Amino acid sequence: MVKPFEPKLIYVEPRALEYPLGKELVEKFDKQGIEIRETTSHNHIRNLPGDNHFQKYRNAKSTLVIGIRKTLTFDTSKPSAEYAIPFATGCMGHCHYCYLQTTMGSKPYIRTYVNTEEIFDAAEEYMQKRAPEITRFEASCTSDIVGIDHLTHSLKRAIEFFGKSDYGKLRFVTKFEHVDHLLDAEHNRRTRFRFSINDDYVIKYFEPGTSRLQERIKAAVKVAEAGYPLGFIVAPIYLHEGWEEGYLEMFETLKDALPAFAKKDLTFEMIQHRFTKPAKRVIQENYPMTKLELDESKRKWKWGRYGIGKYIYQDDEQQAIKNTLGGYIESYFPEATLEYFT
Repeated sequence: MVKPFEPKLIYVEPRALEYPLGKELVEKFDKQGIEIRETTSHNHIRNLPGDNHFQKYRNAKSTLVIGIRKTLTFDTSKPSAEYAIPFATGCMGHCHYCYLQTTMGSKPYIRTYVNTEEIFDAAEEYMQKRAPEITRFEASCTSDIVGIDHLTHSLKRAIEFFGKSDYGKLRFVTKFEHVDHLLDAEHNRRTRFRFSINDDYVIKYFEPGTSRLQERIKAAVKVAEAGYPLGFIVAPIYLHEGWEEGYLEMFETLKDALPAFAKKDLTFEMIQHRFTKPAKRVIQENYPMTKLELDESKRKWKWGRYGIGKYIYQDDEQQAIKNTLGGYIESYFPEATLEYFT
């Protein structure tokens, strides 16, 4: 079992104290005796503790910045949703392959945004523009939001906000088991609660600092029993020796654990492992002993967003993934929907 995240160092932006959540968090962490520093902006944080890059990086991962979200223009979030809704940035996990390795760059600390009502107001505008069509919002594009929500409850507020909406639905995904505080939220089945799952090899070697598969599945059962629509993202699908058996065991474990009613309105998303040249450099700097295979010559190059190409599996390997894992889903979860493979 992974302990819930507790920050070791807090930075607070002055404007965050103009919001009730900002005041509440600062008071809470002050009572706990956690060091609190003021910063005019998260961009000005320079002197994180540590004698070298390795130490600074790990200390940054246990640092929380309490601030506000200034940009209320939402990014698109295809294929999982129409828009990304921003409540936090950064993650306490140490997944070697994560794309946040490059998007966070030299600032891998965790930021939480306390101006939640302004974020909800912006979401409402997006919904009204597309009404009466339903607009889906993805809350985990830039963080594992569940991983910090026991501290902030921003996600719980969002679940209840969308629970009352006519034209909006919420989605997010997590690798953490700490869901108990979300079970009594008034979601009205307008939030799809998803878990990222993988086989034992990938979790063991590439996902340190996150909950193990059994803990994630136990949490998923609790979530299903609380009435949430449930989903699973199999990501990143990684081809290692014995991958077919590894993923078969994963799906069998999931099939045996989920109650029958949870298998009816169930979604799967499948995402193959990919990397970019900038990501490779950062991954090798942050995790120099990683077993992650990052050999461009073994991969197929594909044009990516923002003009950065990514390396994905060869066509025959992708077909093998689709056939094998798609077959497991069809066999064990015949009523489930496979939303996409990318």
